[in-house]
Amino acid sequence: MTISMYQASAPVFDKMLGNLAAILAKAAQWAESRKIDPAVLLASRLAPDMFPFTRQVQIACDFGKGTCARLAGLEAPKYEDNETSIAELLSRIARTRAYIATIGAKQIDGSEERHVAFKAGPRELEFKGLAYLTGFALPNFYFHYTMAYAVLRHNGLGLVKGDFIGG
Repeated sequence: MTISMYQASAPVFDKMLGNLAAILAKAAQWAESRKIDPAVLLASRLAPDMFPFTRQVQIACDFGKGTCARLAGLEAPKYEDNETSIAELLSRIARTRAYIATIGAKQIDGSEERHVAFKAGPRELEFKGLAYLTGFALPNFYFHYTMAYAVLRHNGLGLVKGDFIGG
């Protein structure tokens, strides 16, 4: 049995973004119970030269929607990076998951050899679909997802492996 491009992308992003939403909800409750300004968490980072928590969540969402769109041969929606609260980040995750849900297996399956080209900052990147998914998109998504988790854990939120992996 083989795994399809769809199975390796859209459901994975959806599940992990759902986990991220649950982690964010847990962070909101935790901050409120301890009288911590959520803005402190949103601005937190693991090192001075890293993106803060908010940007980690934004980028994880961008990889989820962008990857699925590119594999399907579509243009992904653009989101303003202007979230300043946990509620706004939760909304961004919900919009991202809703967008991913609009892309079906028939649109992504068979994209292993699809030409994928896009700008990342000043660079023009080009891949074949499978190399893009497995060697670029998934590693980047998981990096930013993991950093978001790690920032909250580092700040004292009682997260465990099960929060990261989900049910």
